[in-house]
Amino acid sequence: MTKQLRQEADQSVNVDFAPGWYVVAASRDLRSQPKPVVLNGLPLVVFRDSDEQSVALLDRCAHRNAPLSAGRVVEGNIECHYHGWQFDGAGACKAVPGLCSAAGHSARRVPSFACRDSQGWIWVYSDPDVDPGSDPYEIPYADQPGYLTIREQLEMPGPLDAVAENALDVPHTAFVHAGLFRKNKDRTLIEVVIRTLDGGVEAQFIGEERPKGLIGRILAPQGGEVLHWDRFLLPCVAQVEYRLGERSHIITTAALTPRTRYVTDLFATVAVKVPVPNSVLRTVFKPIAMRILKQDIEILRRQTQQIERFGVEEFASTEIDVLGLRIKKLLREAAAGKRSATLEERRIKMLV
Repeated sequence: MTKQLRQEADQSVNVDFAPGWYVVAASRDLRSQPKPVVLNGLPLVVFRDSDEQSVALLDRCAHRNAPLSAGRVVEGNIECHYHGWQFDGAGACKAVPGLCSAAGHSARRVPSFACRDSQGWIWVYSDPDVDPGSDPYEIPYADQPGYLTIREQLEMPGPLDAVAENALDVPHTAFVHAGLFRKNKDRTLIEVVIRTLDGGVEAQFIGEERPKGLIGRILAPQGGEVLHWDRFLLPCVAQVEYRLGERSHIITTAALTPRTRYVTDLFATVAVKVPVPNSVLRTVFKPIAMRILKQDIEILRRQTQQIERFGVEEFASTEIDVLGLRIKKLLREAAAGKRSATLEERRIKMLV
């Protein structure tokens, strides 16, 4: 049913779309009015019911297909602006103005999607009218004592796999983020351990010094060796973790939600603990992090334009493209209902 709905809505959706929980909005943005969102070409509407719980429905009235998001919330039900039909959070029709018989009927239902308000984000499960049997991903260290937690939402050009690879790609940082993160000189030989996880993949970087650049000096003014992990977890989480000495820790968790084939919404949660007051850290760190993200947006925009221009992806890869091909494989298998049970580990060398 979900596949058919997406094909009706948008022919340019991501084919390798893995079922699961996806973020569609910030909790703070979901108030008294319905909010339209798009999950892989599928228009949804999210709103809060009479108990202030977040709920999600297909953004299409069962009566004459008007967008429910253009209506309003009345006593916890969403009311269509065309004829005033009302639907509850489960998609059941609760009112048809002027109708003398009961409003409820199976033909008048709107597909509903499991929805959770968790850790500052609104999560929606991708398949309608099912009990997922699981909760959304729990973001580590978010809002824990001693950590500054920053949340940001950005529109990223490119499909989910390209945005995930960019977030977890070490080699590009010396060029796209030169001076801010790494430098393209005086490189150090390090070892990379690549591990398959249950529903994901992880790269651990061993022997890496504090990143050369402004962000490294802020996070670890004393220098030292970095403990660094990059992870991708199905269906949509890209995570970067750094530990610099005993007192500095930063972990960025990006929940990636495909809107269309070439647009991905990034919902980032950054938890930072460093020997700097949070007020100073927020003032200094956040603008630098946003500058880095804007540089990533620009290179992804150019990459996406080239793929659209030539009509095909033609990528050549080496062993230091550590996670990109593995992310594609995970998504392709998950979209086909497959899941690899083999846990593997591989080691390579890289200059950073």
